[in-house]
Amino acid sequence: MYTYCDINERKVSKNIGTLFPGFSKDEVLLVMSPHDDDAVIGAGYAMMAAKDAGAEVYVMIFCRGDAGYSTIEEKATIEDVRKAETFDCYARMGIDADHIVRLDFPDFSAIGNCGWEKADGSEGDMPRILKFLRDKKVTRVMIPNHYHEHIDHLAAHIMSSFDVPQAGDMALVDYGVPHAVKSTIEYSVWADIDPEDALVCGRSTTLRANRMLVVDKTVEKKIDDAIAAYVSQGEIIKRLVNARRERKTDKGQFVEVYISFDCRPKIDFAHYVKWAQENI
Repeated sequence: MYTYCDINERKVSKNIGTLFPGFSKDEVLLVMSPHDDDAVIGAGYAMMAAKDAGAEVYVMIFCRGDAGYSTIEEKATIEDVRKAETFDCYARMGIDADHIVRLDFPDFSAIGNCGWEKADGSEGDMPRILKFLRDKKVTRVMIPNHYHEHIDHLAAHIMSSFDVPQAGDMALVDYGVPHAVKSTIEYSVWADIDPEDALVCGRSTTLRANRMLVVDKTVEKKIDDAIAAYVSQGEIIKRLVNARRERKTDKGQFVEVYISFDCRPKIDFAHYVKWAQENI
């Protein structure tokens, strides 16, 4: 059902550890979703794979969905409609309502909430995210693509990438017992991925992702069914839904791609020391 690929190493495996290194029992996966439907569209396969492997799966939704109306008549009710659709969507994936968390930032405005405290002195995103990561003992995080996708996706990426490492730091201990996240993965909803990793690792920039999950039609059918719960978003996400056909291989399988990355990479001084020793 699930085939995991490490594109850098050219390895194909049935072991979920290819996607989540050192995967074990008691894993808790948190998927950061800029809007309510982004997680299922961009990371649906990985969420199902983690759940089937025994992980507890949470979805954290950053924005309210208040801009997601296609007719003026929908404007007053769109948030409530989308909330109901969200519960339905993730329930179809086996994710309960109490595993869906909302930060309720206005659409197209999440970036104004970055940090511990906003410019007006009110609370930013970090206190809630930090406390959640620690209280739920989150072990894995999936973060949205920031590269030419959407301002709210960029904001969610920034918040996630910089808040996640803080979960394991011995600081702000009144916001929960420090608990380090084991690994982070970036997923794309529709835009291409930043070529940085491909360039650094010497891959072709046509293969910007470094991890891939290949699934059979039963998984794709389940995710399609979950996405279909967003009836109100039908016109808005029509192109995204239609583009899912591009994921299909000649063998009738479907692919989802990611970047496995370190939110806080440690500098390796060895090369600089070597250069200094040889040239000074």
